[in-house]
Amino acid sequence: MKHRIYLISGVCVAALALCLSLAAQTMPKKSSSTSASPSATASPAKQTARPFPFHGMISAIDQKAKTFTIAGKEKSRVFKVTDKTTVTKGGNAATIKDIVENEEVSGSYWKNPDGMLEAKNVKLGPMEKAKAPAASPKASASPRASASPKA
Repeated sequence: MKHRIYLISGVCVAALALCLSLAAQTMPKKSSSTSASPSATASPAKQTARPFPFHGMISAIDQKAKTFTIAGKEKSRVFKVTDKTTVTKGGNAATIKDIVENEEVSGSYWKNPDGMLEAKNVKLGPMEKAKAPAASPKASASPRASASPKA
C-alpha cells in the first residue's frame, strides 16, 4: 500500500514538474517580446538598424528642401540630405550644392518610420571599380608562381 502511495505521488510530482518546465519554456518568449515592445515604442523616430544601399542617376534636385531624386524602373525615390549625411565627390568632401542632375550617385540610406529616406552616405560620380585589389593578387601571384619552379 505504501509503495502505491509513493508511486502515485511520484507520478504526480513528475507530471507537475513537466507542466512547470513547459510553462517556463513558453514564458521567456512572451516576456522577451514584451520587453522588446517598450524599447521599440520608446523611440519611434529612430531609423532602421541597418542602412540600405542605393545607386542610380540623379533625375531631380531640390536645394531648398535638401533632397534629390533617383528615377527607378517602377518608381522614383527621394532622398533627404541631413546634417548627419556624408557627401563625397571623387573621394573628397562635398556639399549638397555639388549634387547636380544627370550625375551618377551611390551610397546608403535609412528608412524612417514616416517613410522618408534619409541619406547616410552619398558618393557622387561613377562607381569606382576594384582595380587595385584585382591587380594586387595578380602581382603577388606572379612572384609566387615564379618562386615555385625555382624551388
